[in-house]
Amino acid sequence: MSQQEPVKEFYRIPQQGKIAGVCAGVAERFNMEVWLVRVGVLSAFFLGGAGFVFLMYVAAWFMLDKKPPVQPNIGGLDHSVSVKSKVWQQGQPPREAFREVKTQFRQIELRLRNVESFVTSKEFDLARQIDSLK
Repeated sequence: MSQQEPVKEFYRIPQQGKIAGVCAGVAERFNMEVWLVRVGVLSAFFLGGAGFVFLMYVAAWFMLDKKPPVQPNIGGLDHSVSVKSKVWQQGQPPREAFREVKTQFRQIELRLRNVESFVTSKEFDLARQIDSLK
């Protein structure tokens, strides 16, 4: 048996949208780039489906809920990096994702160095000796 990804909810995302965030919500739901969805909608609009596209957009605008805010992650680091393999997929190109992961590892390494330098310092040793006297 293969594990399936949970089904994503269908929201509109006004923060990422140009008008009401419907295209951004469609793009997120189907794991596509927002610009590609917008190009498709505009193409359908100008190639003869203006009334239908307009009605569907307005209907989606009123029917879809706004996407709830995302909970802040702990530690200030984004632990999820989605890499896209196709142009139309949502996510980061592999080079950009690699750069981001590399930056995250640098930040973690700097934090670890700071912890190591504190633990090996004379102040830490002195504080530990004073605590042991209590």
